[in-house]
Formats: sequence, C-alpha cells, structure tokens
Amino acid sequence: MRVRLLVSTFNGLSQRVWCALREAGHDVGVLVATGPQDVVDGVRAAQPELIICPFLRERVPAAVWQHHRTVVIHPGPVGDRGPSSLDWAITEGAPTWGVTALQAGEEMDAGPVWATRTFPMPAAAPRKSSLYNGPVADAAVECVLEVVAKAADTAYRPTPATEITCEVPGTGSRPAMKQADRAFDWTQPTEHIIRRIRAADAAPGVRTTLAGLEVFAYDAHPGLARGARPGALLGRRQGAVLVGTGDGSVWLGHLRDASQSRPIKLPATTLLGKLLRGVADSSLPPGTEPEGPSYRQVRYRRSGAVGWLAFDFYNGAMSTGHCRRLLAAFRHAAAQDTRVLVLRGGTDTFSNGIHLNVIDAAGDPAAAAWANIKAMNAVCREIITCTRQVVVSAYAGSAGAGGVMLGLGADIVAARRGVVLNPYYDMGLYGSELHTFTLPRRVGPDTAQGLIDAKLPVSAEQAESLGLIDEVGPRHPEAYGEWLTALALRHADARDARRRQAAKAKRLAGERVPLDVYEARELAEMSSDIFADRSGFTAARRAFVGKVPPTGTPARLLLRQHAEQSTRPRQASRPRAGAPAADPEVRVRSAVPMSA
Repeated sequence: MRVRLLVSTFNGLSQRVWCALREAGHDVGVLVATGPQDVVDGVRAAQPELIICPFLRERVPAAVWQHHRTVVIHPGPVGDRGPSSLDWAITEGAPTWGVTALQAGEEMDAGPVWATRTFPMPAAAPRKSSLYNGPVADAAVECVLEVVAKAADTAYRPTPATEITCEVPGTGSRPAMKQADRAFDWTQPTEHIIRRIRAADAAPGVRTTLAGLEVFAYDAHPGLARGARPGALLGRRQGAVLVGTGDGSVWLGHLRDASQSRPIKLPATTLLGKLLRGVADSSLPPGTEPEGPSYRQVRYRRSGAVGWLAFDFYNGAMSTGHCRRLLAAFRHAAAQDTRVLVLRGGTDTFSNGIHLNVIDAAGDPAAAAWANIKAMNAVCREIITCTRQVVVSAYAGSAGAGGVMLGLGADIVAARRGVVLNPYYDMGLYGSELHTFTLPRRVGPDTAQGLIDAKLPVSAEQAESLGLIDEVGPRHPEAYGEWLTALALRHADARDARRRQAAKAKRLAGERVPLDVYEARELAEMSSDIFADRSGFTAARRAFVGKVPPTGTPARLLLRQHAEQSTRPRQASRPRAGAPAADPEVRVRSAVPMSA
C-alpha cells in the first residue's frame, strides 16, 4: 500500500511507525506539515492510498481529509479529546490509558474510530516522554498496523466513537494544560510535586522558584533527606540539585531559566552556577556509592560472574562530564573479577550522543564540542579494547547519533524489540566515536557506507538482519531484563569467556592500522566542522537547541527507494585521500552528523 506519514516532526514514534510499515512491505513516505498549502501540494504529488498522522499538532486541511483516507493517532482512549491528554492522565493518576486511531475530520480528535488499545498506567508517576515512547508508542504501532490491514478493504468504514464502549471512564474533551494547572508549592508532598513535574517532562516543564531564580523544572526524582525547609537547596550531585519539600526532598536534574528570551534546558547545577555556593556536593567515586534510591546516573552492581554497569542520562544526551563519569565507572567495572560486563542504557534512551544544549550554552561552544567528542571517544575506546571481560552492550531504549555508535565496539550487542537506532542526523558534523573502525567490522564497508548515506532510522529487527546488532530481546522492559540476564549468564561460562577474550586480544594486536589512526582521521574531519563550521554545525545546533520547526521535508524521507538504501549493499566508495587502500574499514566516508 502507498502510505504517507503526515507529521509535525519525524519524532521517535513516527520513526517506529515508519520502520514497522516499511518492514511490512508498504511504500512509505513522510510529509512534514510545514503549512496547509504545503500539505495539500505534498499529498497531491504523492497520491497516497492512505495517510497516517502518528504525531501531528496541526489541523489536517479539509482538501486532504475530504479526498484521502486520513487517520490520526491520538494518545488517549476512545472519548478523550484535547492536546494535553497525557499531561492530564499523569497529573490525575489515571489507572488506565489508551491510544485511538481516528479518522480526520472537521473537529479534531472527534472522528470515527479505526482502532484502539488500552494499557495500565505505571503505579509511580512516569515522565510524559517515557510514557509516550513506551506504552503509548507500543499501542500506537499496533493501532497503525490494524488500520493498514483494514484500509486494504476499500469498503471498510470506521465506527463512530459514540457506538464504542468507553473502556476508560471519565474521559472527554479537555483543554490544553496551562502553567496554572501544573503549579505546585514546595510545602506539598514529594509525590505530588514529582507527579506535576513528570507530567510536563520533557515539555513544557513546570514553573517554580529556586534560589530566587524563576525556572522551569524537569527530571524529578525522590530524595532521601527529610525535615528541611521546603524550597531550600540541600545538596547537589552529578548535575542535579536536592530541594526540600513538605514531607521530604526531591532531586531536580534539569532546569530552564524562565527569565531568558531563548532559554535552554540544562543540567541544574550548570544553570544555577554561582547560586549554589555553599551547597554541598555529595558525589562519590565509582564503586563506593551505597545502593538505594539516591540520585545516580551511573550504577554498578555485581552478580556472580556478571558485572552490570547501568547508565541513564536525561534524554540520552551525554556532556563531557557525563562521558568522564561513565568512563571512570567502566574502568572500575572492568577491573572487577567478573567474566561478563553488561553495559546497559536507560529504558527511555540508550544514548543520543554529545550534549548539544550544554555545548550551545558554553562560553566557547567550539571548545566545548571538541572536549565532548573527545570524552565520548574515550568511552568508545575503552569498550573496544576491553579484554578482561566479555562486553555486552544492551540497548534497552532507542539510540540516536553518536549514541548508536557508542555500543558497537562491544563483543555482543543486544537490543530490545521496538528500539529504533538512528545514527545519522543533519547536524553538520562528520562524526567520530570510532565509527570508521566499528561500523564496517559489523556490517561490511559497503553496507556501512549505505547506512551513512541514507541517514534513516533502523529498527532492532532490521539492525539484527544487517549484523549491526547480534541479538533482539522481548519488547516489554521487564521481560527484556530477564532475557538479558539469561544472555549474560550464557556467555559467563569460564572456558567460553577465556576463548572470546583471547581471540579479541589477538585480533586487536593484529590490526595493521592502529586504533589511534581511525580516531585521528575522524577528529581531523571533526575539527573542520567544529572550528571552521565547514558544514553548518553552528546553525544546525542552534536550530536543534531552539526547537526551530522544520521548513520542509528532507528528500530522503519522501520516497521508498531512499529507505531501501540503508539495507541494500552498495558499491564500494572511493577511499578518502590518505586512507590505506588495503584497509576497507578506513575508507568509510562519513557524513555522520552526531547530535544530542
């Protein structure tokens, strides 16, 4: 079927839908809604049999929905209407929520129903972005596949919402949630405050006051401190600040300055800066921190022959400090007497590469970007060269930009079903993370070049078929955790582990071109992009950080044949000048733009 995705941006859910439909054999293109007439013209040119809107804030023009079957994916159950569905559901503690596929019409979210799914809400308040990229996205993909199956019958007519039993009581038309609806007071209970902040995370945040500064709060976690003055700054660690509440305390990982005309979301300690003078830092070296619910972005635990190194950076963005923290933790984990080391990212996101917000807010963005990519490379190098353990990179969440490359140097790469890997954004950077070493060794130089040129998302299943990853586990996070434990134990056999470690050490020692050469070549290219702005990194970064709406649909998203480039082996490209001709890995020409 010829399907077009009409979207505000090609976000994570849109990418999952795009992958699912393409792998089902459909002709899938994308149209970014940059304006009503652009949408009308784009649809007229594509003449799709079906239009699906997985993420669309704008109204579908009547000239489109009156002449083409158009289905909108709404993140709410049957009967729910409005632009803040998830915000209200989290704030009010709804026990059950859902997703509905509605036919577009005159009224938004009021058309007849093509498909619907419901799911239980987590007991603890989830971040809105976690809910959206987890249960909502899973349900949305199921709805889309049902819609496409039904649309194959041209006589099919969707069911009016009034004729469907509402599985979630209390739904209806709700207004857009405003800051007055989100407001809290620091004298209120911790759970209440966290629920309010998480319902607005990743956007728009909740306005409050800290140290006399008006800010928007994000990334909230319960603290252990009790008995302090509500609203007082009690401590800081790993970029977060601890704030007193009515019955305890809460960690805030990120803030946005409400007084700035162009506010950037930053780690809380970065934004508050000198206002934290006298506030104690409770960070501890890797391996010395006690177990418990205290705020930690990197955690290590040992279970028999398996070491587990978990990291979870907000939205997957890794600043220089984050990279150094992970590097120190990895070295600590590699020094332990274990046979397998599992490197597991967060369930929301494995990693999205370097931290563009922190870079853009720096006094010298170019110097900050240079330090960030070098710190990222240091982590990648440690993974590649670790021969004391069998290293398993576990993608429990999706990854983007350099975050995809981060784990490819492991001995085994495993991903959760439903994860999307999207290494290639238009960010004006050549890319590093030693990808010219790891990527061709996994998929071959031709396929590596095809992936780099295509700049398109890849599902976990497709990544496995390409050899980009080795194993795909269950979609549900808990089931994936159990599956990953079994995978680690399978490779913890002493004889097998020793054989793998010896083979890897021999392979690394036998490399004709040292790893330093790959990094030096990548950094030479990156230096031109970072310091000379060869490919428009400054403008692209500022547009990303400022959330500037796209001005058009990238050509690579318009036609199916572009999508196929990422899976079709290509003719070998010519080596860059100076690349050793006998080493095809080095010749991979990267337009890989790494970003957060």
